Amino acid sequence: MSDPRPHVPARPASPSAAAVLEPGTETTVVLVKSRGREVTYPATAERDDGVHVVVRAPWAGPPVRDFGFVRFESGDVFTEHYWRDRWYSVKEVRGPDGTLKGWYCDITRPAAVGRDTLTTWDLELDLWVSPDRSAVLRLDEDEFAESGLPEREPETAGRARRALDELERLARTDGFAALLD
Repeated sequence: MSDPRPHVPARPASPSAAAVLEPGTETTVVLVKSRGREVTYPATAERDDGVHVVVRAPWAGPPVRDFGFVRFESGDVFTEHYWRDRWYSVKEVRGPDGTLKGWYCDITRPAAVGRDTLTTWDLELDLWVSPDRSAVLRLDEDEFAESGLPEREPETAGRARRALDELERLARTDGFAALLD
């Protein structure tokens, strides 16, 4: 079987399946994007059971990013859920006053956790879930197609599509809350 990440630039960290983040541990989240781009930001571990990792981080983007259906702003807090065995991450987004804005879900390869880093590889598909779950929006399917992943790695692309379908199904049922426990 070939390496499932041949097109992703190597990160000079030492992620290890054995690394478990203790609550309160400062870590760097690394989101590897297509074409070798990376988004990195600091976070604090809340819990890690060896499979499901939860970190908390302030909004690390521009002062305001308006998607039309939600605005991310300075002061927003993200509680981010990552799995070592699932092909997605779920980020609960709250405003500075604690008001739930919703959940932004990235379709990614399973997370790799090292002593001081948590790395995921973005597969360009996303899902937005409003606070009352009345709006469940599939996002960036055009970026996914343009990434070339479906042609270059059809098996990985299939896993990404199945992960998006699973998240959408969970978001439309009570399974979503159970996922984040």
